[in-house]
Amino acid sequence: MRRWLRLLPMLALAPLAGAATGFVQDQCGPFTDVSPALCSYVLEMYYLGITAGTSPTTYSPDATLTRGQAAVFVSKGVNQAIARSSRRAALGQWWTTTPHWDIGLGTTNVGPFPGIPAADGADIWVATLDDTISRVRASDGRLLETWTGADGPVLAAMGRVFVAKQAPAELYAIDPGAPPGPAQLVAANIGTSVAASLAFDGSRIWATSCCAVTIPPFPPPPGSVAIITPGTWSVQTITAGFQEPSGLVFDGVNMWVVDVGAASLFRLDSAGAIVQTIPIPVPAGQPVFDGANLWVPTEVGTLVIRASSGEVLETLEEGNGSYAAFDGSRVLVLAHGQVTVWDAQTLSLIQSSPTGYLYGFGAASDGLNFWLSLDNVSHEAVLARF
Repeated sequence: MRRWLRLLPMLALAPLAGAATGFVQDQCGPFTDVSPALCSYVLEMYYLGITAGTSPTTYSPDATLTRGQAAVFVSKGVNQAIARSSRRAALGQWWTTTPHWDIGLGTTNVGPFPGIPAADGADIWVATLDDTISRVRASDGRLLETWTGADGPVLAAMGRVFVAKQAPAELYAIDPGAPPGPAQLVAANIGTSVAASLAFDGSRIWATSCCAVTIPPFPPPPGSVAIITPGTWSVQTITAGFQEPSGLVFDGVNMWVVDVGAASLFRLDSAGAIVQTIPIPVPAGQPVFDGANLWVPTEVGTLVIRASSGEVLETLEEGNGSYAAFDGSRVLVLAHGQVTVWDAQTLSLIQSSPTGYLYGFGAASDGLNFWLSLDNVSHEAVLARF
């Protein structure tokens, strides 16, 4: 009897469902010119906001499509696909973050002056000035383990975590599955100055070094870009064309380097040679790639640059800073004392707020939250979730 009671609402709605189907076939939503065979596809495009039709009542399914219209449709469709398949969608976490770091929520205490963090898919890794590498669980911010031996930027690649020692510039490796302890030195002499940034191109690790503090009248040592081959751990050091290379990012085809001494963004070929130069304001910080564009934070704003051509699309004046991170839909720019978040597709401002910390030393994303390396003058250093 109870089984039939559950079926009664479905049986009662069956005639209505048939009537609704007939209505859709005669008029597809607001459109009067769409056939039943195309109706479901057109309505999905319409309700997702990908297309609005050619008038309030017509879709014009047989009309020709310009290349510009096709670009809009594809771009909106890709954005919807990414949003619906993201971790944020799966967990229902669509809100804009409001930090409550002042009452101890969303922060993990780490060593002094934390550097550029990295996410490995489950945990966040960050090295600090006391040669400690902290492993923080992304889901709740719990400090899980600590390693020792390096204090520079971090890279997660090939199932390992790589950490640079700033001076002398060296590369260390951590096996996340092994007990914590000293990190393993895998490559010495990876730069001519202080290790500044790490990136991975799918087979090799790249490192920049620059910006050592010197006392006038002595000039700073020349900067360099190093290409490190896993396995043999051989190091190819390149200095030609570089002055003070710092930020480093890979776009799937080319490696890009921010050179603050040359006031330029360089596109490199696979051998490390400069193949394109884009003038940028300096100081400039750690860039990020969103799948189509490069975001380069500078002192006058964040540059949005088309990776395929090197064209500067926009300078977002509110987004001046030193470090950028991408979470799959948003780009965060961190400055000392301030954080700004942008919609990566529309370039519209989402949020800008103070961090409450004097210094910001790096940013990363686990695909859901941003993680910021923050410190105060009293060395109250934290890895903060945003």
